Amino acid sequence: MDGVIGWLRHDTAGLLTLCIAGIALLLFLIIRVRTEPFIALIVTGLLVALAAGLPVERIIGSAQGGKESLLEGGFGGILGHVTAIIGLGTLLGSVLEASGGAEVLTRRLLGLFGARRAPLVMGLSGLVFGVPVFFDIGIFVLAPLVYVAARRSGRSILLFCLPLLAGLSVTHAFLPPHPGPVALAGLLKVDVGWLIVMGLACAVPAWAAGLLFSSWVGRRLHIPVPQEMVAAAEHAERDNRPEPALALVAAIIATPLVLILGATFGGILLPEGSAVSGVLTFLGSPTVALTVAVLLAIWLLGLQRGMSRQEIGELAAKSLRPVGMILLVVGAGGFFGVVLSATGVGKALAGTLSSAGLPLIVLAYVISCGLRLAQGSATVAIVTTGGIMAPLLVDNSYSQPQLALLAVSIAAGSIIASHVNDGGFWIVSRYFGIPVKETLKTWTALETILSVVGFAVAAVLSLVI
Repeated sequence: MDGVIGWLRHDTAGLLTLCIAGIALLLFLIIRVRTEPFIALIVTGLLVALAAGLPVERIIGSAQGGKESLLEGGFGGILGHVTAIIGLGTLLGSVLEASGGAEVLTRRLLGLFGARRAPLVMGLSGLVFGVPVFFDIGIFVLAPLVYVAARRSGRSILLFCLPLLAGLSVTHAFLPPHPGPVALAGLLKVDVGWLIVMGLACAVPAWAAGLLFSSWVGRRLHIPVPQEMVAAAEHAERDNRPEPALALVAAIIATPLVLILGATFGGILLPEGSAVSGVLTFLGSPTVALTVAVLLAIWLLGLQRGMSRQEIGELAAKSLRPVGMILLVVGAGGFFGVVLSATGVGKALAGTLSSAGLPLIVLAYVISCGLRLAQGSATVAIVTTGGIMAPLLVDNSYSQPQLALLAVSIAAGSIIASHVNDGGFWIVSRYFGIPVKETLKTWTALETILSVVGFAVAAVLSLVI
């Protein structure tokens, strides 16, 4: 027994076996036992730490206090970085949604491009409105416009819903302030500005590939519009508030992106310590940038358009409720990651990869894909893969653009082949009236295309940056 324990704790093969066993246990708890992911991550992290022989005081701390434990450091390290960003991003999206900004955006684009280009308009709407809102919220808000456009055209609903889904999916996967990219920024120590730049560089080609696939499959597979959804969309009650201006909606969505990018490139182009650089750095902090955008949205889209302070308070409370579970998963993933680092798994894996010659960006994508296919949750795939990869980066001099591309590759893997173990699969099938078999042919294929193209662009860019 002592020989086996020593092999697990000190031998490279033993450490890698311990890592694989931990991931297998994690998947077993989530898939077969139906354990909440954040509980499964904590349990797995604790068991891996104990199996690796880490002192109990280092894992959970001591009654006398003292040095920070892995449990505290894992949760606190990542949540200290992501909590405010995710919360503010969620609130910004909710105010934009409640104000009617999504409908304004889509209708104005329809007027600009014409009804014949409605599929492109849906794709653009998903791409733009997907920046500040969660994937499922974007579907709930924009689905009625898809129903009406598809019914009036008499064509398959796939021609309209798949472009929308492509836009919502790539922004949710690749761009802050969505939970996955924000969590990766914390786990891999990536500057959010560079994550935006590389995320956009990979998201746009993936989105374009998604549009081409949507057009191809939508002309070959006719799915009728669910009539009950059309009726609900056309008879939905609307308040008497005037619609916000398109320019105002676009400006508020762009505000945090512009401020964050200003800080990133201001630090490169301006002299260090200059007054302008200091201002840009302050305003471009993700928390400050999103706070500015949220305040602008509350004032210009809320209070100035007739919302009461009570309505805004209720909207904020409602929108922030789902964030708690996301943060718990991210925090538990941070704990699992620091455990893997403390056990020496990261160094063992790095040595194995060095001898095998496998690029980190490929490994990150493959691990993320495997976790996504096995248990369905993109967030779990991201935080688990990020935790595995983070120790491999400690002793290497990767630039911020390279780290951002590594993060994008993990995010790309986390959306591959959405199928029946993914909640998003059922949302798409239910909201657009697509049978399960056809959902596998269309939505699952679309997600795979977005994943592969996004990763391919990231891999190519990593060769030249």
